[in-house]
Amino acid sequence: MYKSKKKDIISFIVPTGIGAKIGGFAGDASSYARKFAQHFNVIVNPNVVNAALFSGITKNMIYCEGYFLDEFFANNINLKKTHNHKIGVIFDKAINNDILNIHINTINAIKTVYDYDILPYIITNKEVGVKFYKDENGGSFGDVLNPKTLIDTGAKLKLLGATEICVVCNFNDDELDEDSDYIQGQGVDIVGGVEAIISHYMSKELKIMTVHAPAFSNIEIEKRIIHPKSASEYITLTYLPCLFFGLQQAYKPIYNINDSNSINVKDVKALILPYNALGSKLVLNALNNNVKVIAIKENTSCINATAKDLGLENYIIEIPSYKECLDYLLSRNNGC
Repeated sequence: MYKSKKKDIISFIVPTGIGAKIGGFAGDASSYARKFAQHFNVIVNPNVVNAALFSGITKNMIYCEGYFLDEFFANNINLKKTHNHKIGVIFDKAINNDILNIHINTINAIKTVYDYDILPYIITNKEVGVKFYKDENGGSFGDVLNPKTLIDTGAKLKLLGATEICVVCNFNDDELDEDSDYIQGQGVDIVGGVEAIISHYMSKELKIMTVHAPAFSNIEIEKRIIHPKSASEYITLTYLPCLFFGLQQAYKPIYNINDSNSINVKDVKALILPYNALGSKLVLNALNNNVKVIAIKENTSCINATAKDLGLENYIIEIPSYKECLDYLLSRNNGC
């Protein structure tokens, strides 16, 4: 039984596409989350650990996509440990053949090295039509012109036994600014917002965990020295590997919240978020279920939704840094 394990459960979340100072780039929150995972079982969203060819995931982390995170903290689902991952892969019809071949080679390499159970990929019947841009607050956002082709393809994979799905959609390179602040470890990941939209939508409709990686037709491996926070995304032609690594630590969402062999929101001791990224239902649902919510002052974003802004300053704990947060949790839980 899961609850017989000694380590307490916390959740370490950095929302996607909000320009977070820590966790707004390419796996740059991993080193912070991994310190917590030395003492706790840590529920993370993919944005915390995904880093293109790499992943910050550890065995003490629970990888959970954003839609299911919302459902979990609303006490609509539990999360149950599973070792039977059968991963389906969807490719957007708009991906050109050369880039598709790179991704197929990536899948074959991962299957060879790690022996993951990956189903034969399926290409959508129609082009998905992904658009991405920044909203008025500077956050990452976007549109999906043909979401039905993704759902139809995902349903086929689900019938084939997929327990999780990786989606790779074509992103128009012309909309990227190669000299943007992002490459220098500043600003917002412009594609992160629409990636979250795709994964949330598909997870909701298919009821299995779905994660996304973009495919760019003209991208090249970066030959300049760039900022370490962004580096992992500029030394590869595919961002797919981290999805497979993360999903090996994904728990199955189940709708029986009384299942004693699974994790319920009431088992979570704390939810840790950036200081001014608190304006989501995740926060209110956590508070309603007596989860301690902690805002980290050293990690800011473009959202500008603090506890004070939301009238929640009496309910949310503000701590200067992740290190001090870890010390705070250990002093009360002894890491047990």
